[in-house]
Amino acid sequence: MQNVKSKTLETLKSALEGDLHFDDLLRKLYATDASVYRKLPLAVALPKSTNDIKLLIDFAYNNSTSLIPRTAGTSLAGQCVGEGIVVDVSKYFTKILDVNEAKKTVTVQPGVVRDELNNYLKPFGLFFGPNTSTSNRCMIGGMVGNNSSGTTSIQYGVTRDKVIALKTILSDGSKVEFSDLTPEEFHNKTKLDTLEGYIYKTIFETLQPKDIQNQIKENFPKPTIHRRNTGYAIDELIKSDVFSTSDSTLSFNMCKLLAGSEGTLAFATEITLQLDDLPPSECAMIALHFDSIEKCMQSVSRVMQHSLHTCEMMDDTILNLTKHNKTQQENRTFVEGNPVAILMCELKANTNEELQYQIDGLLVTVNELKLSYANPILKGDEINKATELRKAGLGLLGNIIGDKKAVACIEDTAVALEDLEDYILEFTTLMKSFNQNAVYYAHAGAGELHLRPILDLKQAEGVKLFRAITTAVAKLVKKYKGSMSGEHGDGIVRAEFIPLMIGADNYKILKQIKSAFDANNIFNPHKIVDAYPMDKNLRYEPNREEPQIETLLDFSSSEGILREAEKCNGSGDCRKLPEFGGTMCPSYRATKDEKDTTRARANALREFLTNSEKSNKFNHKELKDVFDLCLSCKACASECPSSVNVAALKAEFQYQYQQANGVPFRTKLFAYNNKINGYASKVPKLTNFMFSKGFTSSIIKYVGGIAKERRLPLISNKSLYKEFQESKDKLVKENFIKEVFFFNDEFTNHLDTEIGVDAIELLNRLNYKVSMISHAESGRAMLSKGLVAEAKKMANKNVSKFKNLITEKTPLIGIEPSAILSFKDEYLRLVDDKNSACSIAKNTLLIEEFIQQEIQLGNIKPEQFTKDVMTIKFHGHCHQKALTNQKSSFDVLNLPENYKVTIIPSGCCGMAGSFGYEKEHYNVSMQIGEQTLFPAVRKASTDVMISANGTSCRHQIKDGTGRVAQHPISILKDALL
Repeated sequence: MQNVKSKTLETLKSALEGDLHFDDLLRKLYATDASVYRKLPLAVALPKSTNDIKLLIDFAYNNSTSLIPRTAGTSLAGQCVGEGIVVDVSKYFTKILDVNEAKKTVTVQPGVVRDELNNYLKPFGLFFGPNTSTSNRCMIGGMVGNNSSGTTSIQYGVTRDKVIALKTILSDGSKVEFSDLTPEEFHNKTKLDTLEGYIYKTIFETLQPKDIQNQIKENFPKPTIHRRNTGYAIDELIKSDVFSTSDSTLSFNMCKLLAGSEGTLAFATEITLQLDDLPPSECAMIALHFDSIEKCMQSVSRVMQHSLHTCEMMDDTILNLTKHNKTQQENRTFVEGNPVAILMCELKANTNEELQYQIDGLLVTVNELKLSYANPILKGDEINKATELRKAGLGLLGNIIGDKKAVACIEDTAVALEDLEDYILEFTTLMKSFNQNAVYYAHAGAGELHLRPILDLKQAEGVKLFRAITTAVAKLVKKYKGSMSGEHGDGIVRAEFIPLMIGADNYKILKQIKSAFDANNIFNPHKIVDAYPMDKNLRYEPNREEPQIETLLDFSSSEGILREAEKCNGSGDCRKLPEFGGTMCPSYRATKDEKDTTRARANALREFLTNSEKSNKFNHKELKDVFDLCLSCKACASECPSSVNVAALKAEFQYQYQQANGVPFRTKLFAYNNKINGYASKVPKLTNFMFSKGFTSSIIKYVGGIAKERRLPLISNKSLYKEFQESKDKLVKENFIKEVFFFNDEFTNHLDTEIGVDAIELLNRLNYKVSMISHAESGRAMLSKGLVAEAKKMANKNVSKFKNLITEKTPLIGIEPSAILSFKDEYLRLVDDKNSACSIAKNTLLIEEFIQQEIQLGNIKPEQFTKDVMTIKFHGHCHQKALTNQKSSFDVLNLPENYKVTIIPSGCCGMAGSFGYEKEHYNVSMQIGEQTLFPAVRKASTDVMISANGTSCRHQIKDGTGRVAQHPISILKDALL
């Protein structure tokens, strides 16, 4: 398979409308999904048309290779890894083609994101019901392939229930549409002298005998289990009026078989879905708290007698992990005490009265059971937060420090609801026999809990347990006539257990069907039938010699930089689109290329640090390419459930790479810009003339590799340090409320001096003593360009200078987020004196945070400010969003009683320090700005004040929209009475 020559691939590449990659980087990025498996593909294709897919099928046939369909790559069972050509439809097959309001249907291409579809459908009063935890990035094609279900299946069913037509390309390149057929239409299909006809004929001849149908019914999971993906759904086909001798009204539809077939039978190009009316508008969630798993399980069947829309569970393993993730800390405020399990029961109704009736009824049952110790009722945004907390479960499991991880292998078992309590009791006993405390979470109301053992798959003993536990659980599931694959599919991890689950004779039928559709094994081979061994082709070679990687930054909190990268489990949260909020990942949002995701950067670093033969394992151009568009926004550290800190990974990579390859001129130019600005400030008029005039500025931009479209920042006439020295005698000295130490960052000192002056004046007039000492620059520019050793020196100097000054009573405050927040982030990885750095970090505040605290203490009051009316739209800095929050800026701007403030729901502005200035990054920078920020600014009327607290953000807003944005502190200073 891997003997296909690059020349042959070049020929294919030239024939495709879309893209074909077969370089080492892209192959390695697509070697994994969200499962524990790794297989290096031959190539990666991103087709643009159905003709491209036909060409790929023809190529696979003629070159004895295969095609592995892929959308978001969030598969937990290894469906998206293989040795052939990975066919990624997530970039170009993304159109919503048709909505039929009368029939309540929609037709889409397979790369449409599930939540994106529902946003589009909302004005029609319709939605697509199945709802996975990955719904803001998973795609309809993947949901069909896996027969996804998610939290809402107890009300709206699974994907198989919703697929009513599929346009496909078969293994011979023929285009075929599958949809409902009458018996007559079905039998006419069997007479066709085509591959389509042969498929229908095989299906009929194989399933028509009554003893075969009885065999299927006897051995397949109980029909009451609506979440079942074990093998091909032949149990669904025999319910149709083509096969049933009863008065069945079910039409035959091959989509029942193709849904859940994991792309092994045909390649879908268009999908028609049955939709539902939007759910009732009134909603409440009762979060039942339990002190044991057993009590939680005993409650499920009783609460499910009520008309719940979701019934989801979380155990204390996940709940405890949420304590250490910034985003999820804000989502767990409803948790009372330390529950072992929480059961989240959601109710919906058309009126408040009806909703209250349902709440009261459910509480009666809960009180009769007397099993839960707390039952908070959540409404509105509280429900959204609780739901996000539950959905983050998968990614949060990647937060377990070290090599032991919660492994997906038995996480997809589903049993009938009446069997759930007994099954879980036996399961827990079984796990104890393996010395395991498993993780329990997810879809209790559907009889499916995502149960995970904690294993170290880097060790042979862990791999041995991996197989033993999966085998034992498969036998237990079979005992209860359940499904081993409830919603995540068979893939590699469970496919070899299909004969056990449905019987050897039924398994032969599956093989016949695969052969009829795909005799040459072109489509996703070794998934479902003829399976790969479940304990081979793992991400990590068992008992490998663990690479020892020396770093300048301190990654000890993750047990080293390699394990920091390995925290990424592939769940793909970094692929969510701008309309779903957050910041991660700005460059992916612009390019839609997997290479530009947080996941790709972590995976690439893991690959090369693990497998490189070089003495400097960072010295790979491929790593330079994959980190090139990382803006170091830090969103991944807070928004990624696994908290993979790619900004820190990038800084260390750049440092190590430059150790081997030298530091480019432009890198030095940006890294040492404070020193350059210091020289320039001696002749500010001349400097600003040269920076602003077309001819001279164009020369400077050309020499510096700066985009010609950019304005160069102008130098202040006087540095802030000089301004402070000249005015300090006039500042408050006695009877002040509190003393603060002002960090005079390098951007404020020479470029935004006026904002610094405003800040000092504001604090002084509010009766705070402002002290400013001579200190080093923050090191932000050095860090962003990989000059980590130089940044370390600066960090050590600053910690040394401030360690005996900064306390809770005398905090360190600053106005530029990227600079002041370095004390709370990078300094903890950089400095030698860790204790002092931690002490300073605890008492370091963005100036808005400080003022917010003083407002709460009653030291600053609205009466001190104007009563004029003003409307303000605020854009927050990425580092503020990642490390603190935007509410402090919101509260500060809202202090004048007639100021009306809204936060622009933007991600990254796209400038990111030097990134947006660099000529090769300019277009991506502006694309990022155009996602949310620029349109919001342009939409604001001229009497609306635009505010941004980041110097880069203000420059980007000016360059992108022509509007001048003010720092919140300047706005507040101007509002003083």
